Amino acid sequence: MTSARLTSAGFSITVRLAFSADPGAAGRLATVVGQAGAIVTALDVVSSDSKRMVVDLTCDTSDAAHAEQVTQILAAMPDFDVRKVSDRTFLMHLGGKIEVQSKVPLKNRDDLSMAYTPGVARVCQAIAENPDDARRLTIKRNTVAVVSDGSAVLGLGNIGPEAAMPVMEGKAALFKKFAGVDAWPVCLNTQDADEIVDIVTALAPTYGGINLEDIAAPRCFEIEARLRERLDIPVFHDDQHGTAIVVLAALTNALRVVGKEFADVRATVVGCGAAGTAIMRLLAKAGIGDIVPVDRDGALHEGLETDNETWQWLAENFNKDGYAGDLSGAVAGSDVFIGVSAPNILKGSDVAKMAKDPVVFALANPDPEISPTEAARYAAIVATGRSDQPNQINNVLAFPGVFRGLLDAQARGWNDDAALAAARAIADSVGAEEVNATYIVPSVFDPHVAPAVAAAVKKAMQ
Repeated sequence: MTSARLTSAGFSITVRLAFSADPGAAGRLATVVGQAGAIVTALDVVSSDSKRMVVDLTCDTSDAAHAEQVTQILAAMPDFDVRKVSDRTFLMHLGGKIEVQSKVPLKNRDDLSMAYTPGVARVCQAIAENPDDARRLTIKRNTVAVVSDGSAVLGLGNIGPEAAMPVMEGKAALFKKFAGVDAWPVCLNTQDADEIVDIVTALAPTYGGINLEDIAAPRCFEIEARLRERLDIPVFHDDQHGTAIVVLAALTNALRVVGKEFADVRATVVGCGAAGTAIMRLLAKAGIGDIVPVDRDGALHEGLETDNETWQWLAENFNKDGYAGDLSGAVAGSDVFIGVSAPNILKGSDVAKMAKDPVVFALANPDPEISPTEAARYAAIVATGRSDQPNQINNVLAFPGVFRGLLDAQARGWNDDAALAAARAIADSVGAEEVNATYIVPSVFDPHVAPAVAAAVKKAMQ
């Protein structure tokens, strides 16, 4: 018998199989699947006669290998005939996840003459005379480019532009679902910063904003900074700023629960790449007492010898006491732990040495820096990036509303005031009477979040 596994719809399969039409067959099927560690979510009859029936069995598994194991167990059963196995995630991606639809009718000659020739010429001339009219008269008003070079995709690393496409499509689908923003993947077959900046600059007239995604550090910092200098539309690197906004929102409510003030709090942040750096910068803007940045070789501190300009800046601006040791020592006495690094690097004994009522945000995905169960033995509040745990810190709480607000404001840039406003809007989406140790951020499906964030960002940018 297989030990208990953590299953997910992301590894859901549908198995079409035939078996004898006796009363106990379905029960045997459910038992076999359960013993294999999978979770049955549906059993649909495809066809049946007096002797045999064909069903589609849908179940959640823990990973691709587990799905294959479940299939093999079913195929080995003497009275079960496996006919087809479908991976539901792959089926969802067939042909891509997004499409283009016309917003205007094209039913007759009049429609065609206004949408295209000859009527469109007058609109083109108006924009030629006043290029800003493109924000009013074209898709630029509501369109964002989701730009990636495929160099730092999710937890997959440098997998290239083609392999990055499913993620960027998913991002575009979320933009539309939560904020009505039309986003489009732009995956580039180059990882040269100069080429990326030139290409995005050349594409920019089509878009009202640029969402940089899954570009490796430190190159992502340079690309974002240079694009902001060259473009008159907002440039937003979601791995940095989206993550930072949601972390600040979650920490705002976490500190409300434990009764601590930002100015009195010391945080340890492990992972000094794009996300970690942006988190620390935004927490500093919010007035946090101090931060100890930690990376693979230990704490960053003043006097540190490094060629990494970002690490040098972090060492000079944080860690007031100059701590120079390892993660375990950095966490001792801290009020907050924030991890955007690697799995299983923090121990329960480390959390036990933190200040009273510690807050632990273990955000490495899919496997966090510490097991949520272990962290909860010592921490007052635990958050992760996982959807199967309370307090999921997910960027989808930020980026749709952020861009909705930027587009509505016809913004030409992005700033820290807008980031702080977005974080406050997310935090305040959890009412004062609702917030508790297991509910510090709203659900990603809360329909009130994106409009609240959009309104806050629009106001901050005007």
